[in-house]
Amino acid sequence: MNKPDKIPVLNPTSLDDFHFGQGKWHVPFSDTHSLFHINRIEMIRDVLTFPLPPHRKSVYDLIFLTKGKSIRSKGLSQYTFVENQFFFLPANQITSHEYMSEDAEGFFLHFDDDIFRSLSLNHVLKDYPFLDFSANPIVTIPSPIQNTILRIFERLEELYAESKKQELNLVGYYLLVLLTEVNKIAVIEKSTNKNSSAILTHNYKNLLMQHVYQKQKVSEYADLLSVTANHLNKCIKKTTNKTAQDLLNEMLIMESKSMLKYSSLPISEIAVNLCNQTPSNFARFFKAYTGMTPKEYQC
Repeated sequence: MNKPDKIPVLNPTSLDDFHFGQGKWHVPFSDTHSLFHINRIEMIRDVLTFPLPPHRKSVYDLIFLTKGKSIRSKGLSQYTFVENQFFFLPANQITSHEYMSEDAEGFFLHFDDDIFRSLSLNHVLKDYPFLDFSANPIVTIPSPIQNTILRIFERLEELYAESKKQELNLVGYYLLVLLTEVNKIAVIEKSTNKNSSAILTHNYKNLLMQHVYQKQKVSEYADLLSVTANHLNKCIKKTTNKTAQDLLNEMLIMESKSMLKYSSLPISEIAVNLCNQTPSNFARFFKAYTGMTPKEYQC
Protein backbone atom coordinates (compact mmCIF):
# COMPACT_ATOMS: atom_id res chain seq x y z
CA MET A 1 0.00 0.00 0.00
CA ASN A 2 1.31 3.44 -0.89
CA LYS A 3 2.16 5.88 1.83
CA PRO A 4 -0.31 8.77 2.11
CA ASP A 5 0.64 12.35 1.58
CA LYS A 6 1.64 14.23 4.68
CA ILE A 7 -1.02 15.87 6.78
CA PRO A 8 -2.98 18.62 5.06
CA VAL A 9 -1.30 21.99 5.31
CA LEU A 10 -3.67 24.62 6.69
CA ASN A 11 -4.00 27.69 4.51
CA PRO A 12 -5.16 31.10 5.78
CA THR A 13 -8.80 30.48 4.87
CA SER A 14 -8.94 27.37 7.08
CA LEU A 15 -7.08 28.84 10.07
CA ASP A 16 -10.20 30.53 11.45
CA ASP A 17 -12.05 27.24 11.94
CA PHE A 18 -8.88 25.61 13.26
CA HIS A 19 -8.38 28.19 15.99
CA PHE A 20 -11.96 28.94 16.94
CA GLY A 21 -14.16 26.10 15.66
CA GLN A 22 -16.92 26.34 13.10
CA GLY A 23 -19.64 28.82 13.91
CA LYS A 24 -18.19 29.91 17.26
CA TRP A 25 -16.17 33.08 16.80
CA HIS A 26 -14.29 34.67 13.95
CA VAL A 27 -11.48 37.15 13.50
CA PRO A 28 -12.42 39.96 11.08
CA PHE A 29 -10.25 39.24 8.04
CA SER A 30 -9.13 41.74 5.46
CA ASP A 31 -9.14 41.21 1.69
CA THR A 32 -5.40 40.55 1.90
CA HIS A 33 -5.67 37.90 4.62
CA SER A 34 -4.28 35.10 2.44
CA LEU A 35 -0.97 36.96 2.16
CA PHE A 36 -0.83 38.83 5.46
CA HIS A 37 -2.67 38.95 8.76
CA ILE A 38 -2.04 40.59 12.14
CA ASN A 39 -4.04 40.70 15.36
CA ARG A 40 -3.59 41.52 19.04
CA ILE A 41 -3.29 38.42 21.21
CA GLU A 42 -5.35 39.97 24.00
CA MET A 43 -8.28 40.34 21.58
CA ILE A 44 -8.53 36.61 20.91
CA ARG A 45 -6.89 34.86 23.90
CA ASP A 46 -10.14 34.28 25.77
CA VAL A 47 -11.72 32.38 22.87
CA LEU A 48 -8.78 30.06 22.26
CA THR A 49 -8.74 26.59 23.82
CA PHE A 50 -5.33 25.09 24.52
CA PRO A 51 -3.61 22.90 23.64
CA LEU A 52 -4.00 23.39 19.89
CA PRO A 53 -3.22 20.06 18.16
CA PRO A 54 -0.23 19.46 15.88
CA HIS A 55 -0.60 21.10 12.48
CA ARG A 56 1.23 22.69 9.58
CA LYS A 57 0.49 26.02 7.88
CA SER A 58 1.18 27.23 4.36
CA VAL A 59 2.31 30.59 5.77
CA TYR A 60 5.08 31.83 8.04
CA ASP A 61 3.89 32.97 11.43
CA LEU A 62 5.26 34.71 14.48
CA ILE A 63 4.16 35.64 17.96
CA PHE A 64 5.61 38.54 19.93
CA LEU A 65 4.63 38.69 23.59
CA THR A 66 4.52 41.98 25.45
CA LYS A 67 3.10 40.25 28.52
CA GLY A 68 2.51 36.72 29.78
CA LYS A 69 3.90 33.33 28.80
CA SER A 70 3.37 30.72 26.11
CA ILE A 71 4.58 27.20 25.26
CA ARG A 72 4.78 26.08 21.65
CA SER A 73 6.59 23.34 19.76
CA LYS A 74 8.64 23.46 16.59
CA GLY A 75 9.03 19.94 15.32
CA LEU A 76 9.95 17.71 18.27
CA SER A 77 11.32 20.56 20.39
CA GLN A 78 9.17 22.51 22.83
CA TYR A 79 9.87 26.12 23.74
CA THR A 80 8.68 28.46 26.46
CA PHE A 81 8.70 32.17 25.64
CA VAL A 82 7.73 35.21 27.66
CA GLU A 83 7.51 39.01 27.60
CA ASN A 84 9.62 40.71 24.91
CA GLN A 85 10.34 37.45 23.10
CA PHE A 86 9.46 36.34 19.58
CA PHE A 87 8.54 32.84 18.47
CA PHE A 88 9.09 32.31 14.72
CA LEU A 89 7.70 29.41 12.69
CA PRO A 90 8.53 28.76 9.03
CA ALA A 91 5.88 27.65 6.57
CA ASN A 92 5.16 23.90 6.47
CA GLN A 93 6.86 23.23 9.82
CA ILE A 94 4.88 20.95 12.13
CA THR A 95 3.91 22.65 15.37
CA SER A 96 1.56 22.44 18.31
CA HIS A 97 0.61 25.20 20.71
CA GLU A 98 0.47 23.81 24.22
CA TYR A 99 -0.25 26.79 26.42
CA MET A 100 -0.76 30.54 26.62
CA SER A 101 -1.29 32.32 29.93
CA GLU A 102 -4.60 34.09 30.42
CA ASP A 103 -2.83 37.43 30.83
CA ALA A 104 -0.94 37.09 27.53
CA GLU A 105 -0.68 40.21 25.38
CA GLY A 106 1.19 40.99 22.19
CA PHE A 107 0.89 40.29 18.49
CA PHE A 108 0.23 37.34 16.20
CA LEU A 109 1.22 37.74 12.58
CA HIS A 110 1.31 35.47 9.54
CA PHE A 111 2.55 36.14 6.03
CA ASP A 112 3.03 34.33 2.74
CA ASP A 113 6.40 34.74 1.04
CA ASP A 114 4.51 35.68 -2.14
CA ILE A 115 4.17 39.11 -0.58
CA PHE A 116 7.83 39.75 -1.39
CA ARG A 117 7.75 38.59 -5.02
CA SER A 118 6.12 41.80 -6.23
CA LEU A 119 9.13 43.56 -4.70
CA SER A 120 11.45 41.41 -6.86
CA LEU A 121 12.73 39.75 -3.67
CA ASN A 122 11.96 36.10 -4.40
CA HIS A 123 14.46 34.55 -1.98
CA VAL A 124 14.79 37.27 0.63
CA LEU A 125 13.77 35.07 3.58
CA LYS A 126 16.99 33.07 3.31
CA ASP A 127 18.71 36.16 4.74
CA TYR A 128 16.97 35.59 8.10
CA PRO A 129 18.40 32.42 9.67
CA PHE A 130 15.88 32.37 12.54
CA LEU A 131 13.25 31.41 9.92
CA ASP A 132 15.09 28.19 9.04
CA PHE A 133 13.53 24.83 9.88
CA SER A 134 16.38 23.93 12.22
CA ALA A 135 16.97 27.31 13.89
CA ASN A 136 16.15 28.33 17.44
CA PRO A 137 12.73 30.06 17.04
CA ILE A 138 13.09 32.27 20.13
CA VAL A 139 14.52 35.78 19.84
CA THR A 140 14.68 38.11 22.86
CA ILE A 141 14.30 41.82 22.15
CA PRO A 142 16.43 44.09 24.37
CA SER A 143 14.97 47.22 25.95
CA PRO A 144 16.58 49.79 23.58
CA ILE A 145 14.67 48.56 20.52
CA GLN A 146 11.41 47.34 22.07
CA ASN A 147 9.62 50.57 21.19
CA THR A 148 10.92 50.34 17.62
CA ILE A 149 9.48 46.83 17.30
CA LEU A 150 6.13 47.95 18.73
CA ARG A 151 5.92 50.89 16.30
CA ILE A 152 6.44 48.53 13.36
CA PHE A 153 3.65 46.26 14.59
CA GLU A 154 1.35 49.24 15.06
CA ARG A 155 2.05 50.43 11.51
CA LEU A 156 1.34 46.93 10.17
CA GLU A 157 -1.95 46.98 12.09
CA GLU A 158 -2.88 50.25 10.40
CA LEU A 159 -2.09 48.88 6.95
CA TYR A 160 -4.07 45.71 7.63
CA ALA A 161 -7.09 47.73 8.77
CA GLU A 162 -7.03 49.68 5.51
CA SER A 163 -7.51 46.37 3.69
CA LYS A 164 -6.21 47.67 0.38
CA LYS A 165 -4.37 45.35 -1.97
CA GLN A 166 -2.35 48.25 -3.30
CA GLU A 167 -0.83 48.60 0.18
CA LEU A 168 0.70 45.11 0.06
CA ASN A 169 4.03 46.41 -1.22
CA LEU A 170 4.20 48.70 1.79
CA VAL A 171 3.32 45.77 4.08
CA GLY A 172 6.16 43.80 2.51
CA TYR A 173 8.64 46.58 3.19
CA TYR A 174 7.54 46.94 6.82
CA LEU A 175 7.82 43.16 7.28
CA LEU A 176 11.38 43.32 5.98
CA VAL A 177 12.17 46.13 8.39
CA LEU A 178 10.78 44.04 11.25
CA LEU A 179 12.77 40.95 10.25
CA THR A 180 15.93 43.01 9.75
CA GLU A 181 15.62 44.62 13.19
CA VAL A 182 15.20 41.16 14.73
CA ASN A 183 18.10 39.77 12.72
CA LYS A 184 20.46 42.33 14.21
CA ILE A 185 19.99 40.90 17.69
CA ALA A 186 18.95 37.29 17.01
CA VAL A 187 20.99 34.61 18.73
CA ILE A 188 21.27 31.80 16.20
CA GLU A 189 22.33 28.40 17.47
CA LYS A 190 25.29 27.45 15.34
CA SER A 191 26.20 23.78 15.11
CA THR A 192 29.87 24.67 15.59
CA ASN A 193 29.03 25.50 19.19
CA LYS A 194 27.51 22.08 19.86
CA ASN A 195 29.22 18.83 20.71
CA SER A 196 29.07 15.90 18.33
CA SER A 197 26.20 14.19 20.19
CA ALA A 198 24.05 17.32 20.05
CA ILE A 199 24.78 17.77 16.34
CA LEU A 200 23.80 14.17 15.59
CA THR A 201 20.61 14.49 17.64
CA HIS A 202 19.72 17.71 15.86
CA ASN A 203 20.25 16.07 12.45
CA TYR A 204 18.21 13.02 13.50
CA LYS A 205 15.25 15.21 14.49
CA ASN A 206 15.39 17.00 11.14
CA LEU A 207 15.42 13.67 9.27
CA LEU A 208 12.42 12.46 11.27
CA MET A 209 10.44 15.49 10.10
CA GLN A 210 11.41 14.81 6.49
CA HIS A 211 11.08 11.02 6.28
CA VAL A 212 8.76 9.69 9.00
CA TYR A 213 6.14 8.75 6.40
CA GLN A 214 8.63 6.56 4.55
CA LYS A 215 10.99 5.32 7.28
CA GLN A 216 9.94 3.95 10.65
CA LYS A 217 13.06 2.10 11.77
CA VAL A 218 15.91 3.69 13.72
CA SER A 219 18.38 1.71 11.62
CA GLU A 220 17.15 3.48 8.46
CA TYR A 221 17.95 6.87 9.99
CA ALA A 222 21.31 5.62 11.23
CA ASP A 223 22.12 4.68 7.64
CA LEU A 224 21.16 8.16 6.43
CA LEU A 225 23.46 9.64 9.09
CA SER A 226 26.30 7.19 8.29
CA VAL A 227 26.49 5.87 11.86
CA THR A 228 25.48 2.66 13.57
CA ALA A 229 22.10 2.46 15.25
CA ASN A 230 23.86 1.81 18.56
CA HIS A 231 26.01 4.95 18.23
CA LEU A 232 22.97 7.03 17.24
CA ASN A 233 21.05 5.79 20.27
CA LYS A 234 23.94 6.53 22.66
CA CYS A 235 24.30 10.09 21.37
CA ILE A 236 20.58 10.79 21.59
CA LYS A 237 20.39 9.32 25.07
CA LYS A 238 23.28 11.52 26.16
CA THR A 239 21.66 14.66 24.72
CA THR A 240 17.97 14.15 25.50
CA ASN A 241 17.81 11.32 28.04
CA LYS A 242 15.52 9.61 25.53
CA THR A 243 16.20 6.83 23.06
CA ALA A 244 16.19 7.20 19.30
CA GLN A 245 13.04 5.06 19.27
CA ASP A 246 11.39 7.43 21.76
CA LEU A 247 11.92 10.37 19.41
CA LEU A 248 10.71 8.35 16.43
CA ASN A 249 7.58 7.39 18.36
CA GLU A 250 6.98 11.01 19.37
CA MET A 251 7.18 12.06 15.73
CA LEU A 252 4.72 9.32 14.74
CA ILE A 253 2.34 10.46 17.47
CA MET A 254 2.49 14.08 16.28
CA GLU A 255 1.77 13.04 12.71
CA SER A 256 -0.94 10.63 13.87
CA LYS A 257 -2.69 13.39 15.80
CA SER A 258 -2.64 15.61 12.73
CA MET A 259 -3.88 12.86 10.43
CA LEU A 260 -6.69 12.01 12.84
CA LYS A 261 -7.81 15.66 13.02
CA TYR A 262 -7.36 16.82 9.44
CA SER A 263 -7.35 13.91 7.00
CA SER A 264 -10.38 12.05 5.69
CA LEU A 265 -8.66 8.67 6.06
CA PRO A 266 -10.27 6.12 8.39
CA ILE A 267 -8.28 5.16 11.47
CA SER A 268 -7.51 1.73 10.01
CA GLU A 269 -5.74 3.30 7.01
CA ILE A 270 -3.82 5.75 9.18
CA ALA A 271 -2.66 2.82 11.31
CA VAL A 272 -1.34 0.87 8.33
CA ASN A 273 -0.03 3.69 6.14
CA LEU A 274 1.58 5.87 8.77
CA CYS A 275 2.65 3.45 11.48
CA ASN A 276 2.55 0.11 9.60
CA GLN A 277 0.43 -1.37 12.39
CA THR A 278 -2.87 -3.16 12.73
CA PRO A 279 -5.67 -0.91 14.00
CA SER A 280 -5.62 -2.62 17.41
CA ASN A 281 -1.85 -2.25 17.80
CA PHE A 282 -2.04 1.35 16.64
CA ALA A 283 -4.76 2.05 19.22
CA ARG A 284 -2.57 0.62 22.01
CA PHE A 285 0.47 2.57 20.76
CA PHE A 286 -1.49 5.83 20.55
CA LYS A 287 -3.13 5.39 23.95
CA ALA A 288 0.21 4.62 25.62
CA TYR A 289 1.47 8.07 24.59
CA THR A 290 -1.69 10.16 24.78
CA GLY A 291 -3.92 8.47 27.35
CA MET A 292 -6.77 8.13 24.86
CA THR A 293 -7.66 5.99 21.86
CA PRO A 294 -7.41 7.35 18.31
CA LYS A 295 -11.22 7.49 18.12
CA GLU A 296 -11.45 9.43 21.39
CA TYR A 297 -8.83 11.90 20.17
CA GLN A 298 -10.56 12.31 16.83
CA CYS A 299 -13.89 13.31 18.42
